[in-house]
Amino acid sequence: MPRDVAWHGQTVHTSVWKAPVAGRRMVRRLNIDGDRQGDLAGHGGEQRAVLVYQLDSYRFWERELGRSGSTFGQFGENLTVDGLPDDEVCIGDRYRVGGAIFEVTQPRVTCYRVGIRMNEPRMPALLVSSGRPGFYMRVLQEGEVSAGDEIVKVADGPERMTVARVNALLYLPGHVRADLERALRIPALSPGWRGSFQAMLEHEGRIAGTPAGNPGLDPTSSAPPAWPGFRPLRIARIARESSSVASIELEPADGSPLVAALGGQFVVLRLRPTPGSPPVLRSYSLSGAPSAERYRVSVKREPHGVASTYLVDRARVGDRVEVSAPRGTFTLRDGEGPVVLLSAGVGATPVLAMLHVLAAEASRRDVWWLFGGRNRDDHPFREESRGLLRALLGGHSHVRYSRPRPEDVPGVDFDAPGRLTLAALEEVGVPRDADFYLCGPPAFLRDLTGGLAGWGISRGRIHTEVFGPGEAMTPGIAPAVARTPHPPLGSPGPGPLVSFARSGLAVPWNPSLGSLLELAEACDVPARWSCRTGVCHNCQSGLISGKVGYDPEPLDPPAAGSVLICCSRPAGDVIIDL
Repeated sequence: MPRDVAWHGQTVHTSVWKAPVAGRRMVRRLNIDGDRQGDLAGHGGEQRAVLVYQLDSYRFWERELGRSGSTFGQFGENLTVDGLPDDEVCIGDRYRVGGAIFEVTQPRVTCYRVGIRMNEPRMPALLVSSGRPGFYMRVLQEGEVSAGDEIVKVADGPERMTVARVNALLYLPGHVRADLERALRIPALSPGWRGSFQAMLEHEGRIAGTPAGNPGLDPTSSAPPAWPGFRPLRIARIARESSSVASIELEPADGSPLVAALGGQFVVLRLRPTPGSPPVLRSYSLSGAPSAERYRVSVKREPHGVASTYLVDRARVGDRVEVSAPRGTFTLRDGEGPVVLLSAGVGATPVLAMLHVLAAEASRRDVWWLFGGRNRDDHPFREESRGLLRALLGGHSHVRYSRPRPEDVPGVDFDAPGRLTLAALEEVGVPRDADFYLCGPPAFLRDLTGGLAGWGISRGRIHTEVFGPGEAMTPGIAPAVARTPHPPLGSPGPGPLVSFARSGLAVPWNPSLGSLLELAEACDVPARWSCRTGVCHNCQSGLISGKVGYDPEPLDPPAAGSVLICCSRPAGDVIIDL
């Protein structure tokens, strides 16, 4: 049963501590009586009802780790079995044990908790790299089982792909297209693994170990950035878009061409608002049409905002700015269905770039532009967006002002008072079979994404862009009260400078820390992780500038221009997109 375990100053809710039981136990569709998963987001469900691990693997790890005295259940499994090795059992194989019938669905997905249980942090990577992960089964027929029951195979899985082979196909380099196609022909393969292999097939250029990473582990991986670090660009034009928003057009200082960004991508600017002061890093979405000649960012002046005040009020044509290559995966998906571009305030910038793309392509898709602002003074890109929509056969627009002024004219400046809500979308007839692209303040994103999910819109058709730090993923750990990123407690480290670009924080590295992830955690910088040993790629983040070293080396390297923060350390000053 789940228990709370102290770990690294936090409390982990986990069921990885298991022990043998006597007598017969009823195996049900989702679990075994007397057992429960602690983290249903990562474990459990019909496809992962029962975890199996082998007695021979126990003996292997005792030799490999120089240990003795293992106890059954310490790998977190439900059934410890004599036989059924991972390099013989195939996905789709069916077995009768006692009164129950099972079907093999996938290899185990390892996470940090098995490392806690084994007192070996490397264990998630070791299980995968050794080809001994264990496997999950679903329950085809409920029934009682007990220790000593014979295991009888009742059917062979199609394609005869072993657990070890399928495990390697996702996590290790050298992915073979024919094997991906074989795996996808196995009906028993769980939906999560099926989606990973489908993503690898759809991005065939990344299968053969190209610098674009493993799309099966990180579907958001994109092509490597056009250049590493920063290059100097010159401010060519500054235009006022609203009372608080200005657009800054940037062109190459040396005359060499840029690389046209994808609509929705962003760049990182390295600014020096005060001569001689440390640089300031800020991320801004590109707001103009894709171009190899100029980039346009649109910036809202924030109260006490060092970077925004400089760009909106003090920057001048001819000034130079250091700019990263375009990045980000908040981009238009291919398709023929409707597109809904939802934004509030300066959140219009990335979706405006998408609107430019659709207009330039003379797209025949239905395109809905929905914008929320306070009033006419707070309505950037008003005429620009209207002109782009007029160029589209299926263009629709709806604008709401939350605080319209007496001089703001309904039907001319805006369409209705109030905020953009799900009820507003229903009122104007937004189609539910659309792809939805959202950008705006956190409350705006939270309310609309939740509402769209309640509408029945699948997660894969709801795309969001967040300004500032993203959401953390800390599996099995209770959510903590969000804190503003800050330097770590204690004296500054003696190492190179680590900058978290989205968080606006730069701190010196402390060699006493094990990884960049541990530094992020010490600074309350939101990060995503699961295995903490370079297996799952959940921690993959953009490496804007600099180089890192790995320990342990990741099983499959991340995309060029990215970093796995869970197992890396800086090899000099680095800037990370966190």
